[in-house]
Amino acid sequence: MFYVQRDARGLLMRVEAVAFTEMDQTLTADDQEVQAWFANQTVETSLLQLQQSDLDMIRVLDDLIQVLMSKGVIRITDLPPAAQSKLMNRTQAREALGGLSRLINDEEAGVI
Repeated sequence: MFYVQRDARGLLMRVEAVAFTEMDQTLTADDQEVQAWFANQTVETSLLQLQQSDLDMIRVLDDLIQVLMSKGVIRITDLPPAAQSKLMNRTQAREALGGLSRLINDEEAGVI
């Protein structure tokens, strides 16, 4: 049994396994709306995790490119013009914030 709250249009806003003050209905676990709710919640959670992972990977790639350039393995001119422009913009923004060292948290030190 699940306890649910609906919005003004009758759509599920909240589904809980235990009763809550704002609930206005109960539905069984095999109800299609309940199953769709939990499937949607799983998808949304996965998308948020993937989005955060993308942001983390951008940071890793940015740092990796900077290290490769500082060691002379690649040059900025080896990259396509659009990538050069994006990297230059990020580099300028990071330098304005105090460079790489101020952006790395203490627990991230030594990751790369």
